[in-house]
Amino acid sequence: MKESDERPMIEAKNLRKRFAGKEALKGVSFEVKRGEILGLLGHNGAGKSTSLGILLGMVAPDSGEAAIDGLSVQASRSAALAKVGAIFESPGFYDYLSGWDNLKILTNYSGGVDEALLADVVERVEMTSRIRSRVGTYSHGMRQRLALAQALLPGPEVLLLDEPTDGLDPEGIKWFRDFILDLRAERGMTVLFNSHLLAEVEQMCDRVVILQQGEKVFEGRTGDLEDDHLKLKIDAGPPELVDKVLAEQGWLRQGERIVLPKEADAADFTSSVIQRGGWVREVSPVKRSLEDLYLEMSKGGGR
Repeated sequence: MKESDERPMIEAKNLRKRFAGKEALKGVSFEVKRGEILGLLGHNGAGKSTSLGILLGMVAPDSGEAAIDGLSVQASRSAALAKVGAIFESPGFYDYLSGWDNLKILTNYSGGVDEALLADVVERVEMTSRIRSRVGTYSHGMRQRLALAQALLPGPEVLLLDEPTDGLDPEGIKWFRDFILDLRAERGMTVLFNSHLLAEVEQMCDRVVILQQGEKVFEGRTGDLEDDHLKLKIDAGPPELVDKVLAEQGWLRQGERIVLPKEADAADFTSSVIQRGGWVREVSPVKRSLEDLYLEMSKGGGR
């Protein structure tokens, strides 16, 4: 295996940044492997956009370093970003020009691209029928597709996306999700994006990094979210009896769920309720979701 295949495609190394004396990043480190999709999560002000800004060389860190495919963004920005396409903050377009003319202008800044390639990317984001219309007539979803087309020119290996689905309707969000997953499958694209849509991140990403008040509080795979408790969805009663059984066992109720130690047996709950004259219609395991993890981190103050 080549060394380049083993090297992370994106690296954030101990990033620190202050704005007006307030710490925005407190030694944040993470990496994205080649061909991986990673979601960067956190509340407003957690440090997500600052991290992306540093990776794009648009924000200078106070200390630490960002690298793309082994090249330092701070020391060699042009070379490091040669393989990168990005949507950062609100994409800026000339509303009085067509989408086509906007793409021509933006790509000319980096030497221009062949019109056949430009037309191919426009078709890929399903904008062919409207690309000659003025951008001022575009919906929010169309502007986001135009921004994605711009990010895909002239053929990057890495995509850095800042809240790319913000403001999109459910149909637009699904389109974006399918598009990114297809892109990774076809080209082995490496993708890092910020989002507050936890369900979408869980469906799209291989791993997630959660930031809270400028610190990394979690990094892991989305498919490996088990904790040391068993959560069950229950439909049982009467409520007074259920609460009594839970209290005796030291188990917790969370609405329609109960939380048991991992070594506990759900049959113990069922038999206890039935033996005392109660009823049980449903007892089913509930997989810990990314939303569960995120809320636990938020309420628990981190780790």
